[in-house]
Amino acid sequence: MKLITKIKSPDDLKTLPLEELNNLSEELRDIIVERVSINGGHLASNLGTIELTLALHYVFNSPVDKIVWDVGHQSYTHKLITGRYEKFGTIRKHKGISGFPKIEESVHDAFGTGHSSTSISAALGIIEARDKKNETFKVLAVIGDGAMTSGLAFEGLNHAGHLKKDLIVVLNDNEMSISKNVGALSAYFNRILTGDLYQRFKKQTKSFLEGIPKFGDQVTKIAQKAEETLKGLFLPGILFEELGINYVGPIDGHDIKLLIETIQNIKNSTEPTLVHVITKKGKGYEFSEKDPCIFHGVGPFEIETGSSVSDASAIS
Repeated sequence: MKLITKIKSPDDLKTLPLEELNNLSEELRDIIVERVSINGGHLASNLGTIELTLALHYVFNSPVDKIVWDVGHQSYTHKLITGRYEKFGTIRKHKGISGFPKIEESVHDAFGTGHSSTSISAALGIIEARDKKNETFKVLAVIGDGAMTSGLAFEGLNHAGHLKKDLIVVLNDNEMSISKNVGALSAYFNRILTGDLYQRFKKQTKSFLEGIPKFGDQVTKIAQKAEETLKGLFLPGILFEELGINYVGPIDGHDIKLLIETIQNIKNSTEPTLVHVITKKGKGYEFSEKDPCIFHGVGPFEIETGSSVSDASAIS
């Protein structure tokens, strides 16, 4: 029997031992690949967020706690574990379930999405309403690295830092937004990494390390690896901390145990917190891993070859 047949709601998910969540992840990947190959839909983004979605629902208590999915094209796993597995075959079909979160469809869909970068402001609005009603549930926004470069997203972050509410933002960083990121965020990182001071320090350090007898080349390679790690660990944290947001990460977005531990640690934070999660877009399906842009939104295709199939009844 498939594990997913036991999951009618997130409460059922919590009954599974941690070691079974990895098996469920692989099961869900197969289900999503199979269904999208028939109906068309968003594939790569959904394959990359399976473990993250399971971890969020394992820790939080939906529908009491509210999860706002930015854009929403990564919400298939969310739908599968919130009582819509039996209807999943109808996704994106006439009178079937929506390919995006839809308030009218489920109490677990906290906000109707489809447009990029609205999640943080929407989540803040839900928090404001919650506080006016003296309620105590948690609210989180899940947003991708591409959507995070939008001015709307930064407006929300800036406001969250000002209000000091207990908003949790999960940054799903698959390093693969659909179009090239432009604007202030990209400029911020590029300014630091290409600045004279940074480049001079880098050049002098490399010359020094290469001058070490016998081990110079090896040490240089290690330093280069460390540099790449620091770019991920140090620089993003500065940006969010300056906005008044507590920064956690980056962490492996496919390590369910680590995700659950981290999310549990910040669950009861009383201040705005951002968890930076690194995921692989298209994970688990060879062709979408190789070309996640092509498999971001697809029509019907052959699973064995990744080749598209003409199907006039599918929405492409």
